[in-house]
Order: sequence, then C-alpha cells, then structure tokens
Amino acid sequence: MIFSENVLVCMAVPLLLALVFLRDNARQFVLNFLLGMAACLLGAYVSGFVDAASGMGVEDTAIFISPVVEEAMKFLPLLFYFLMFDPDDDHLFLSAVGIGAGFASFENICSMIASGTERLGFLLIRGLAVGVMHIVSVFAMILGLVVARRFKALRLSSTVGALSLSMLFHGIYNLLVSQPGITSVIGYGLPLLTAGLLFLALRRLRVGE
Repeated sequence: MIFSENVLVCMAVPLLLALVFLRDNARQFVLNFLLGMAACLLGAYVSGFVDAASGMGVEDTAIFISPVVEEAMKFLPLLFYFLMFDPDDDHLFLSAVGIGAGFASFENICSMIASGTERLGFLLIRGLAVGVMHIVSVFAMILGLVVARRFKALRLSSTVGALSLSMLFHGIYNLLVSQPGITSVIGYGLPLLTAGLLFLALRRLRVGE
C-alpha cells in the first residue's frame, strides 16, 4: 500500500518553490504540471470510490470508469482557463501539455512504487506509452476547444466530441494493455501513432491561420 498524498507532497513542494524563480511560459508549464498531478490524485479518489461502491473490480474500473473520470479531471482546469482567460492557442496548448505531463508522471511514479521497479525495460515502455497517451488525449481536447473558438456554430459539439474522443481513446488503450501479448504491444504503440497524427493535424491547423 502506498500513500499517494505523500508522493504528491514530495513532488509538489520543490515545484512550488521553483515557481518563485520562474517567469512567463516556464511558470505556466510548472503550474499546469502541478494541476495535472492533482487531477491524477482526484481521479484516483473518484475511480476508487466507484470501484468500491459498484463492486466492478479493479480491471473493469480501469477500462470502463477510469478513462471517463481521468479525462474529465484533466479537462475541467483547461475548460476553466479557456472560458475565464481566453488564452491564445499557444498558451492553451502549453497548458494542455503541462497537465498531461503532470498527470502521467504522477501516475507512473505511483504505479512504480506499488508494483516494483525491477523490470526496467517494461517500465520504460510503459512510461513512454502512458506519458504520450495522457498528452495525446488532452491535446485532442484542446483541438476541440480551438475549433469551438474558430467556428462558433460548432462550439458545443466540438467540445463534447473532443472530450468523448479522449475518453474513448483512453479506454481503448487501457483495454489493450490489460491483456498480455500482441494486444498489449498494439496498445503501447497506439499513443505514439496517434501523437504523430495529431502533430500533423496541429501543423495543418497552424498553416491555415
């Protein structure tokens, strides 16, 4: 058993101190990194409650409940930032990357503490896959918000659609990696492939500005 709150405190304290010495984009990234870690902890609370209340089991919760909860937790601070401060696209993407990286880092560290760190190769593969997966999913949300800002008629549909797509992508990843063999290999490779496609979409979107 690990105490995730203690892990969060140990990671957050030096980052909070770093905020004093940082400015502009660096400060924004670190702040959103902290928000991502907090979102991960809150998502674990909610998923754990649903698991205990429903009796679904850890694996079923990870596949059917956790993707919905975790993506919603990542989306809420981004939606607040988007609605309250109306940032430009670059600052919005910077916030998304910070939240995704913080979420993935905290999840990976807690996972390593809970399951052990003997298999370095597996940890590197999982760390890369989870890190890319969380950043890709939150990036998809931001693309939905950017589309919503540019095409007001599609504001609701693009926002809800992007969030739903992120949840679906996360759920498919969790489903694939839950089984050993070729399915887990496909699951670990899926975030990298999707990251490449999103990079091309972002590049096309910026060219059209």
